[in-house]
Parts: sequence; C-alpha cells; structure tokens
Amino acid sequence: MFAKFAKTVFAGAIMLAGVAHAEEIVVGGKNFTEQQLLSSMTAQLLAANGFEVDNRAGMGSAAVRQAMENGQIDVYWEYTGTSLITYNKVEEKLNADETYTRVKELDAEKGIVWLEPSAANNTYALAMRKDESEELGITTLSDLAARVQNENDLTLASNAEWYARPDGFKPLQETYEFDMSRDQVKRMDTGLVYEALKNGDVNVGLVFATDGRIPAFDFVTLEDDKGFFPAYALAPVVRDEVLEANPKIGELLNALSAKLDDETMATLNARVDVDKETIEAVAESFLSEHGMM
Repeated sequence: MFAKFAKTVFAGAIMLAGVAHAEEIVVGGKNFTEQQLLSSMTAQLLAANGFEVDNRAGMGSAAVRQAMENGQIDVYWEYTGTSLITYNKVEEKLNADETYTRVKELDAEKGIVWLEPSAANNTYALAMRKDESEELGITTLSDLAARVQNENDLTLASNAEWYARPDGFKPLQETYEFDMSRDQVKRMDTGLVYEALKNGDVNVGLVFATDGRIPAFDFVTLEDDKGFFPAYALAPVVRDEVLEANPKIGELLNALSAKLDDETMATLNARVDVDKETIEAVAESFLSEHGMM
C-alpha cells in the first residue's frame, strides 16, 4: 500500500515539476480583428497542450516585428508580403512561392523561423458592390481601368497609407494605365472605407481580401488580372531558439495553419466584426470544431 502511495506521489511530483519548469511562451499579434483571432487561437491551442502562455495581442505591425527581433515575443502570425516589402525592403516582383521562400531565407538570418504558410492570402484588393459590379460589367482591374479611361465617372475610397505607399495607388494606376484625379479618390480610415462603399458614397473601395465584411456587405473583389498586388500569405513565425527548445509548437501551429484559407478567415472575421461575437469565443469554437482542444 505504501509503495503504491509513494509511486503516486512520485508521479505527481514529476508532473508538478514539469509544470513548474515549463517555459512561458509569449504570443504576439497586431491590432486588427484577424490578428487578434490568430493570437487567441494560438494562445488557447498552446495552453491546451500544456504550455504556459502570455498573450500580447494588439500591437502595431512594426512594434510586433521589433519585439520578435528583440526576443520580447516568441510567436505570432505574419504576412509574407509585409516581411518582404516592409521589413526586408525587397522591391523585386515575386510570386507567392518565391515570396515565401525569400522571406524564409532572409528572416532566418535574424533568428526567425517561418512555419508552413496557410492558404489564406490577406492581400490588398479593390472591391465593388456586387449589384454595381454586375450592372457596369466590371469584374477585373482591367475592366475598372477601361471604365475610368472611357467614362471617368467612378470614385474610390482608400486608407491614407495605401494611397501613399510606393506599392500602392499610384503604381497600380501605372500598371493598369488609368488615371483618377485627387478629387475622385477619397482618403479615410480603413473601417470607414467599408461603410462608404456599402452606403454607395463611392464606387470602389480598398479592402483586405480576407475581411469578413466583404461577404457580409455583398461586395465582390475585382480580379487582379495583371498580378499587381503582392502575395500576403498568412503563416506562423517563431523565434528559432524557442522552436528548437519546443518543437511541439511547430507541429501544433502547422496543423492550425493547414486549416486556414480565405473563406475561413473571412467567416471568422465576420463573426467578430459583423455578428459581434467575442474574439475569445470565436477562437475557442474554431479550435473545438476542428478537434484541436
């Protein structure tokens, strides 16, 4: 009886020791819905698998990247195009596979490991209301350019950043050979772009491809038939020393990444932005539905 009791105590002590010495994983994230969902999913998934987790979602893009390079956060979800263009200053036009390969190589030099990319590509896109798109026969950016050149009767809403970016509005006009005047382009906060388009205040709006308001507001994104917009594939990134010490993190996040695509992210985003569910509840239900919790 005593031997059985001692064995039980010993086993419990091992378990407690494992918990006591578990390394805390700091999860980062940017300050918009999709990123907050991914941070919550990551934190809940790791916690369900025995990791101690500190979730620090809600950071600016530059801040979260700097925090990873400085070792202040251990894991977050990044977009390939953001790393290529914004962090690594690569101006060369690359396709999706080339972009992932390049950022994986460049960031490895900084101690950052890119895990498997998801099928979600949160690139920029131009959208129209579905009824107006059908009425005017505009389904591609080339169609849009032709309408502007021939009729010049459309207005476009954009956030101020994209309007001024070196890979933004002006280069888009050059690629598709059309010209909108400053009066035809309305600059506003990103959230207001969706409202302006929904209310008919503008004909075209700059959107993010996985935003849940696109299907919810019955928008259609125009096909980028000349491949102007960079690939912004969504993937988990981890500090190499953290991954080396905790290889299970890679397995868990690769499994999660494999379940994400544009439609999935748009649906999850809409549950928060349109249906007003909480970030934590949406994240937990997704993990539960896919047998990950």
